[in-house]
Amino acid sequence: MRFLKFIVTSLAVSWAVTASAQQPLRVGFIPVMGVAQIFVAEGEGWLKQAGLTLQPAAFESGPNMIQALSSGTLDIYAGGLGPLLTARSKGIDVRVIAATVVEEMGFAAAPALAPFFDGRTGAAAFKAFREKNNRPAKIGTQPLGSGPNTAVRHWLFEVVKADTADVEIVEMGIDATQRALATGAIEGGSVREPAWTVLQRQNPGIKLVATGNDMFPNMPGVVFAVLGPFADKNPKAVEDLVRVTVRATQLLKEKPEQAVKHIGAAFGKGLVSDDILLAALKSPQTRFTSDPRTIAESTVKFQEYQIKIGVLKKAEPLDGLFAQAVYDRAITGN
Repeated sequence: MRFLKFIVTSLAVSWAVTASAQQPLRVGFIPVMGVAQIFVAEGEGWLKQAGLTLQPAAFESGPNMIQALSSGTLDIYAGGLGPLLTARSKGIDVRVIAATVVEEMGFAAAPALAPFFDGRTGAAAFKAFREKNNRPAKIGTQPLGSGPNTAVRHWLFEVVKADTADVEIVEMGIDATQRALATGAIEGGSVREPAWTVLQRQNPGIKLVATGNDMFPNMPGVVFAVLGPFADKNPKAVEDLVRVTVRATQLLKEKPEQAVKHIGAAFGKGLVSDDILLAALKSPQTRFTSDPRTIAESTVKFQEYQIKIGVLKKAEPLDGLFAQAVYDRAITGN
């Protein structure tokens, strides 16, 4: 999978403000199952019916993608909530128009670490590894401020209460984390679908030792967001996108066998087989949703923890983060 890299030199939003519904909506996305709605809506022809066309571009992490959105390089952000909170703390008007998934994050232990969890608590497992190997376990995850990084830190230090001397957090991209787990270059890392299903089939010795619920209950996953000026200038396009997103979410939950044929494009055509993608869709790590209300409460807790770990300096008002009125109009037609 080839990821596009953007160099952002300003926070100009002129293109986004003047965009029209007739132009392709430039969508930045993280290649995880939480963006499946985009590709299902495209494959089912619902975007075309709504008069929308999309120009998708894959990114390694949310922090990189939020820069592209802020600069006007993108119109739609399909990624984790964490970078949006950081953007708002810098005065950038970003609005969540739909949720897509919750509790998508898991923690996988490579074969060198997994046996230490047999009969031990998490903290004891990491301690035992360090004592045997004379070094901390290397934990791979995405950059500080991202959802995966936040979830890993919350699980390590708030849930299992691991000693900081027993773990070393290594920041890397999604693909790099998957490769490092597969090769044993790291002992553990954050995983989302379909990476978890791929890893499990590559090496059964890799174990999922914590689910999304274990790491951060009801943690917000991928969301669809836009800049405020773009939403104000293009209300119909935004509402139409929300409408097809809700429709795609329903299909993913009720008829995954029908939906799976559309989502391979998100993960490299032909590189991930449909049977793996179907297993990933049915995985307990994949809990699809659409309504931003479902993550409002957990977003408060998420922000509080990002303050604790130094990502944010202070709590920012969340009023205006969720474009609930846009979502409600989209699903009611009013």
